[in-house]
Amino acid sequence: MVVGNTFIQTHQNNFTKETNLAKLKKECDKFESEILNFFLKEALDTKNALFPKSPGEKIYKSMYQEALSEKISGNFGYSELLFNYLKDKL
Repeated sequence: MVVGNTFIQTHQNNFTKETNLAKLKKECDKFESEILNFFLKEALDTKNALFPKSPGEKIYKSMYQEALSEKISGNFGYSELLFNYLKDKL
């Protein structure tokens, strides 16, 4: 009976650790997205034909930068670096 309970607890612990690692990876990607959003905000802060002067210019630029940073996050290395540092601390 103890062996069965031990197996179940081990399986649950492995599942929990895998779930926590997946959540950590997702949060690290979100953090990288925020860093990239900051960089994009500075890089795209020029007059550009893609963003003509209009009443919704700030909103459109902000939405574009956020979508772009989310799309490219996870590929620059910040996320992986942070994930590798934090995964051992779980």
